[in-house]
Amino acid sequence: MNDAEVKDALRRRALGFETDEIVEEYAFQEGEAVLLKRKVTKKTVPPDMQAAKMLLEEETPTVSMSDEQLAAEKARLLRLLKEEEGC
Repeated sequence: MNDAEVKDALRRRALGFETDEIVEEYAFQEGEAVLLKRKVTKKTVPPDMQAAKMLLEEETPTVSMSDEQLAAEKARLLRLLKEEEGC
């Protein structure tokens, strides 16, 4: 995994997500595995505060930012919020 993939996974964990949990039950009949049951359940993974904290600690502290950098960061965060609301 590269840094971008790790950061994306951490962000996903920090925000929470939904996933499908699949449980399959097999039996052997005449030497072959035969699928007997397949259960698919939607699972909601809640937001993880530790992951959120790690993401926030990684970012540049706002105290050391210039006014232009603060304005750009505000615009970026507002854009992210709009994207999340659109999902």
